[in-house]
Amino acid sequence: MSLTPKLLKDAQIKLNNTHNPVFMPQFGFGTAANADELEINKEAIKVAVRDAGIRCIDTARFYGGGKIEYAVGEAIEELIKEKVVTREELFITTKIWPNQWNKAQESLDKSLKALKLDYVDLLLQHWPICFLEIVNPATGELYGTPHDEKTGKPLYDETGDYITTYKQMDAIYNSPNNTKVRAIGVSNYAVSQLERVLADDTIKTKPSILQVELNPQLNQEELVKFCTKNGIVVIGYSPLGSTGAPILKLPEVNEIAKAHDITAYDVIVSWFIKKNLAVIPRSLNLQRVAKMKYYYDLTDDEVAKIDQIGIDKPYRHIDEDFTAILPGFTGRVKTENK
Repeated sequence: MSLTPKLLKDAQIKLNNTHNPVFMPQFGFGTAANADELEINKEAIKVAVRDAGIRCIDTARFYGGGKIEYAVGEAIEELIKEKVVTREELFITTKIWPNQWNKAQESLDKSLKALKLDYVDLLLQHWPICFLEIVNPATGELYGTPHDEKTGKPLYDETGDYITTYKQMDAIYNSPNNTKVRAIGVSNYAVSQLERVLADDTIKTKPSILQVELNPQLNQEELVKFCTKNGIVVIGYSPLGSTGAPILKLPEVNEIAKAHDITAYDVIVSWFIKKNLAVIPRSLNLQRVAKMKYYYDLTDDEVAKIDQIGIDKPYRHIDEDFTAILPGFTGRVKTENK
């Protein structure tokens, strides 16, 4: 049975915990990439906005060793100059990396400069982690993921407290002169960490957003239920898994795709929208990006069938070594100083 396509650009969610009404597109474009992929990333962003009608762009201070934000900024600047879109029509997200856990304002200002923007729509704490500040002698910049050269173990700042980052973001957001941030939130928090933030009476504005890895193999059911109960919108990153998009090969997903004569990718995106979740896939394939336009109304049974994958065969794709100290992570993937 064929389904009627619906425009992704029309799917929006109203955020809670904001001073003024803020609506976020449910479908955004992720920009995580390597430093040597700046030009293709920039072009992908332009195709996403110009050809697919995407209005939500997700980036971060650490992507590409701090270089991706410059590509994002150039893309936005060119799109505005070409009158494809106005700044007000875009929803831009960036994040504070743990090597600046105690310097939220400095991180934000660096991001704004790189993005060539006066404000971001959403500022997130990237990880509830505090890294030591160690300068890379080759670049003069801080290591993003500092490791001990002898043991290879991640180097955390034992004097740090991850909640400090959010408290500084809260102070920025609630400053009487704030014009730089429209909403704040967190990424990669577990329920216990969210509970701590929600229980802290010194924090004026609770998170509007939680961004986590979320896909059929890691559907984060309990975390999503907790967020829904507390008015926190959930954004899923890595919706297709990791390298090679393994989620698109799942038989359950392909059965649903075949039944409706749509693609496995369409099924995954539609699963997110049906569950009232936001999603930020990424791609450097320009032809694929141009087709990121539609979603379809899956049945409740189809959604439940996809949900069951994460119950029967749970698997976390993003599990780098520095995450081993966090609930739900094992840190199985080795990373290096960068």
